[in-house]
Amino acid sequence: MHGIALLTCLLTVALMKQVSGLDPVTGKYGDTIEIPCSSGHVEETEVTLVKWKYDKDGNILVKKQNQNATFSDDVNYNNRVSIKKDFSLVITKVTMADQRTFTCMVVKDTDILEYPVQLAIYKVPSQPQITNLTTAMAIGKLTTLAQCRTEGANPAANITWFKNKTPLTTDGAAIKISTNVDVDEETRLSMTTSTLEYTAVKGDIDAKFTCQVQHIRSANMDSSPLVFTVNYPTEKVNLQVLSQGPFKEGDNVTLKCTADGNPPPSSYNFYINGEKKTVDSSTYTLTNVTRANTGDYKCSLVENEEIVASVPITVEYLDVVLSTTGKIVKKLGESFEMTLDVKASGVAQTSWKKGNVKLNSLPKFDKLTYSHSGVYECVVSSAGLKKTETFELVVEGSPVIKNLIKERGEGMTKVLKCVTEGSPKPTVQWSVNGTSVETAYEHGKVTYSITILPKGNLTVSCTVSNDLGSDIKSINVSALVEDVTMDKQADQKDEYSDQTALAVGIVVGLILAALAIGLAYWLYTKKYRQGSWKTGEKEDGSAEESKKLEENQSQKADV
Repeated sequence: MHGIALLTCLLTVALMKQVSGLDPVTGKYGDTIEIPCSSGHVEETEVTLVKWKYDKDGNILVKKQNQNATFSDDVNYNNRVSIKKDFSLVITKVTMADQRTFTCMVVKDTDILEYPVQLAIYKVPSQPQITNLTTAMAIGKLTTLAQCRTEGANPAANITWFKNKTPLTTDGAAIKISTNVDVDEETRLSMTTSTLEYTAVKGDIDAKFTCQVQHIRSANMDSSPLVFTVNYPTEKVNLQVLSQGPFKEGDNVTLKCTADGNPPPSSYNFYINGEKKTVDSSTYTLTNVTRANTGDYKCSLVENEEIVASVPITVEYLDVVLSTTGKIVKKLGESFEMTLDVKASGVAQTSWKKGNVKLNSLPKFDKLTYSHSGVYECVVSSAGLKKTETFELVVEGSPVIKNLIKERGEGMTKVLKCVTEGSPKPTVQWSVNGTSVETAYEHGKVTYSITILPKGNLTVSCTVSNDLGSDIKSINVSALVEDVTMDKQADQKDEYSDQTALAVGIVVGLILAALAIGLAYWLYTKKYRQGSWKTGEKEDGSAEESKKLEENQSQKADV
């Protein structure tokens, strides 16, 4: 038997004339893969035996012509392999242990052919995982920011760090990146870990760091952006006024001190009217400010008072004082003058009005009338401030009846009108009964009317009075309709007579003035020209004669 076995072995070696390698096959970890036997070079009818094996001594299965395949007891492939009609080997749930050389041995006729195939297994790495993450980094100090890890890959994945989408590389000083690859002994899959050490600058505020996993069998995978707090010392402070100006007396003013360092200081020094106040806050409020609070205000760091900032604050003020306020009572015809004293932090604008009527200047009257009565308003504005002062001027006088007239009414009635001035408003008393009405009382004037039906001739009196006095006037009224017309004609006649008398007086005055001028001229000529004229000579002499006459008169006067 041993001799036959040896002979068979020698015969097998002698018959093995060809070994042909096939292209490598790549499979995904965990999938089912198919390894070709001869890439179609062998016909099924020509094959007497096919054997699949791996590496040097590993046997998987044997299939003889017209028989089912016989599987080995190899624990690596038991229940995981099968053979197809074209002799391809099918392996399920491939692992990294299957990454080896498989050989398909084919016996046909007197030839023995072998087709080795290299099987490569790949696995896509996991998404990047960030560990050992820090929260802040200080300017100028090398700080370990984070670790980026990906696992379960074959071949091993690569990791690249980015800042604002720009790749980072190790420079040995400001940036250090260390990468380690570990292979799991059981799964034979790789885990890649990359650690980033970084020295921050001020420009790294709000910078976004990411790590990217790169693999030959997958698209690049980025981590979520990492934003770190950048700590740096304060170089300057800023003081600002939070309250909205302009400020007036009585307002509250809030100051806020900020620093450019990170983290910002928790307390500051505020300098209020030269006095330092340390507060555990970035704000300070001035309450109920006055004009005395106008000035420069400062804040500084508690630990370094040389880092300081200042801001000016102006408290606007406006003082308006009238010489008289409230209700002012004056008599008709008196003088009145109001004075105004204004003190303001800026240029003041002043306007006056009486009621709704604008006045051009401060109220000043040499002689008061009833129309000057009313409420006066003074508006003064300066630097956003405005104050309004008012006073009421009341002009009083005893009542006076300016006119008492009669008019024809409806039918046989007569309307009597008593036109009156006075303040306070006068009351009226008629000597007869009738229907009374009155006009609106304005500027001390009011007209009282009464409608009567006279039965005969009578005298009607109008009496007006107030607290300061009274006045009375009477008028004759008859029952005749022509009574009103005759009164009007009489009034017109009296008016015409008055106008005629005035005209006659003017004419007489002019005549007397002319006579006076003529008499003066006659006396003048008589004094200076007496005896200088000859009978029959013209009244007018030449200029030369007049001169001689004056010289003669002068000589006579000297003698």
